[in-house]
Amino acid sequence: MLPSALLPSATDHVPVLAEEVRLALDVQGGETVIDATFGAGGHASLLAADLAGHGRLIAVDRDPSVRPFFESLRRRHGGLCMRFLRGDFSLVLAQLAENGMEADAILLDLGVSSMQVDRPERGFSYAADAPLDMRMDPSEERSARELVNETDERELATIFRRYGEERYARAIARAIARRRREHPFTRTGELVETIKGAIPAPARFGEGHPAKRVFQALRIAVNDELAALEDVLPVALDMLRPGGRLAVISFHSLEDRIVKQFLRAEERGCVCPPDFPICVCGHDPSLRALSRKPIRPSAAEVALNPRAGSARLRAAVKV
Repeated sequence: MLPSALLPSATDHVPVLAEEVRLALDVQGGETVIDATFGAGGHASLLAADLAGHGRLIAVDRDPSVRPFFESLRRRHGGLCMRFLRGDFSLVLAQLAENGMEADAILLDLGVSSMQVDRPERGFSYAADAPLDMRMDPSEERSARELVNETDERELATIFRRYGEERYARAIARAIARRRREHPFTRTGELVETIKGAIPAPARFGEGHPAKRVFQALRIAVNDELAALEDVLPVALDMLRPGGRLAVISFHSLEDRIVKQFLRAEERGCVCPPDFPICVCGHDPSLRALSRKPIRPSAAEVALNPRAGSARLRAAVKV
């Protein structure tokens, strides 16, 4: 962990779709707000300002290295009731719900944070040679190194195809299995070179880095991200008070599809078969989406922050 003196404050961190999130969550003084993916605290800083010293902000993150960011935020908003809870957001929110916690606004900013990507020793980036890790919570037992070295070749290909939508999944898995028999993987650079060598030459110079999809797939698998997302959405909805707002930022189609399908299912009323003469399911809509399509960052934001380019925001109000 970096010394706190070297850590930037949340005011230095530029959160994605910042104003769009503020508009969607419409935080008012006196409300209870949960930032379930605190990270460097960029969004939380804005939401804390909207609370105007009255209300409660709960920050959740599985990465222990974010704690100094939270302490910095708490010092700047000393009059606000604030708590930091470390853990997988699906488990933490489930525990809060079991204890009767209700919220007026919940934010989920999915994927890997900039501070994780920008610290090479965490092993998330394919752009720098580093230990092959990718754990959002360093206390977890299985890192990307164990997954790459110990997973069956066929299962590896499935992971690359399912979570990375990698066209050359089988060839890459085969090359990994062949290399690890002689030299187990320990570094991201070794994996990048193996991926490059496994795919056709034209694909190495196509759109994006050739290792991008495999690294995404490994990160999702190591941190069980999609299962956690599927688990947390119904819990978050249950925690919201009537009129409460949910905002979810995703960065790839797998996440966005899960969020979209959940919101649309909860927007529906009767789910009886169309040939039933009367409704017997008693299902009522539980939320109202704020827009049918995801909200995307402006060209100006992407120009200032290229990492925002793939961000998609979906938001809804509990009815």
